[in-house]
Amino acid sequence: MANPPATVLIIVMGVSGCGKSTLTTNIGNYFHIPERDGDALHTQANRDKMGMGVPLTDADREPWLRLIRRTAVHECDVQLSDENWKGKLTGIAIACSALKRYYRDILRGKHPLADDPPSPSLIPQDLPVSHDNQTNGENTKEDTTAIQESLAKPSETSKSLRTIFVFIKGPREELQRRMAERQGHYMKVGMLDSQLATLESPEGEEDVVVVDLLKSPEEQLEMAVEGLKRLGVSAE
Repeated sequence: MANPPATVLIIVMGVSGCGKSTLTTNIGNYFHIPERDGDALHTQANRDKMGMGVPLTDADREPWLRLIRRTAVHECDVQLSDENWKGKLTGIAIACSALKRYYRDILRGKHPLADDPPSPSLIPQDLPVSHDNQTNGENTKEDTTAIQESLAKPSETSKSLRTIFVFIKGPREELQRRMAERQGHYMKVGMLDSQLATLESPEGEEDVVVVDLLKSPEEQLEMAVEGLKRLGVSAE
C-alpha cells in the first residue's frame, strides 16, 4: 500500500456517457468527502459550444481545468480549518473528462498553468466559505468576495494535494447507447467520436485506477475503492 495522501483530489475521468457523475457521487459518499460534477464548472460559452456539436479547444478547456484544481484546493483548505474535520480524510471527488495527459498534469498541479488564479466570473456560487457556512444556495456578496480572494492567493495545500484518477474504460457501443438515452444533456451523441479521438489513456501513468464501464455502479465503486485503498486513500 502506498503512503496515505495528506490531501487528495479524486478525479473520476472518461469520455461523456461513461457514468462519471454517478461514480463520483458514490466515491464521495463512501469516503465522506465533498463531490462535484466538473461539467458544472464549465462556462456557459463552453456548454453552448458542446450543445451545438462543436468540440472544445485546449484554450476553452484550460481555464476550466485550472478552476477544478483551485476549487479542490479551496475545499481542502476549508476542511483543514475546521476543527470538526480532524481525523477525517481531507479531499474532494470531482467528475472531469481529463482526456489528455497535459489536462491531467494541470489537475495534478504539475503544469505551469495549474496555479494561475481563475477569473472571478468563473467561480461557482455554491463554494463553502467554511463548513459552518456550507450553503445549499448562492453565497452572499461578502462570501463570494472572500472565496475569490482565497482562490486568487497561493495555498500551501496545493503543494500537498495529491491527484488520483479513476478512469472508467469501456467500448464505444455502450457509450453511444448511454448517450442516446440521456435526456436534456448538452453533450450530444455526435460528440462521442471527437472525445474518443482526443482521449489519451491514463493507463500506465502514476496514481491511476481503472474501472470497467460494463460493471454495475456497485461493482464500479468496489473496484474504485479497492484501487484507491491500494494507493493509500482511507476514509479515516
